[in-house]
Amino acid sequence: MRPRGEPTRGTTNPNRLRRVDRWITWRCRDLLTSTRDPLVVDLGFGASPITTVELRQRLAGLNPRVRVVGLEIDRARVAAASPMAGPPWLTFAHGGFELAGLRPHLVRALNVLRQYDESAVAGAWSLMRSALALSGILIEGTCDELGRIGCWACLEAGSADPVSLTFSAKLSTLDSPLTFAERLPKSLIHHNVPGSPVHDVLSKLDAAWRKAAPMSVFGPRQRWLETVRTSGLSPLDGPSRWRLGEVTLPYPGIDILR
Repeated sequence: MRPRGEPTRGTTNPNRLRRVDRWITWRCRDLLTSTRDPLVVDLGFGASPITTVELRQRLAGLNPRVRVVGLEIDRARVAAASPMAGPPWLTFAHGGFELAGLRPHLVRALNVLRQYDESAVAGAWSLMRSALALSGILIEGTCDELGRIGCWACLEAGSADPVSLTFSAKLSTLDSPLTFAERLPKSLIHHNVPGSPVHDVLSKLDAAWRKAAPMSVFGPRQRWLETVRTSGLSPLDGPSRWRLGEVTLPYPGIDILR
């Protein structure tokens, strides 16, 4: 099967994806623990396989039988990653959005589509979703180089539209929720304009953040908790996740699919 996609810059750092991995272990816990031999694909692992190795280590804590396959469209990166493989639980292969013919239960595709034109997003989502196992989940989004701030969409095999959007930040470095605008998934980043659903979400978070400024005397975590509580939004999670600097919301609009 011919790989679908184009090589990306490949930038990566240890622990860059720790926030999304932590969220995956929460959101996908039932999926990964109820499946006897879950298969996970890390798409576009980049110039270094370190974040794929970390993903396997983190998911093994949920289910030691989790098998992780790192896919890259650049054959040289696959070859360079091979010394880090630990078959059968951790392997690397040549592949793209078609997922190399695999039927994974979970796909993590971080910092991949950000480097494409927006017009490529719907097709890439469709390809990846069609390859998922029954009840499979696709996590697609972006984060900064150090993993301090990120946003990702969650898509399910049985749904044409994304089901949620998660914002996550290291709260001690968060100046304003508007900072998330720089890390929106490709499906949303060009739609962050007045009158759009995602602009409305960020505006509400920012207004609540500014109003919660007095809570800063108790630390950034308390300010963030107050921000989410008073934002007027409808989170899909609760305070235990907010305390980690997260909030997961219904996906704000589906412009990319229309």
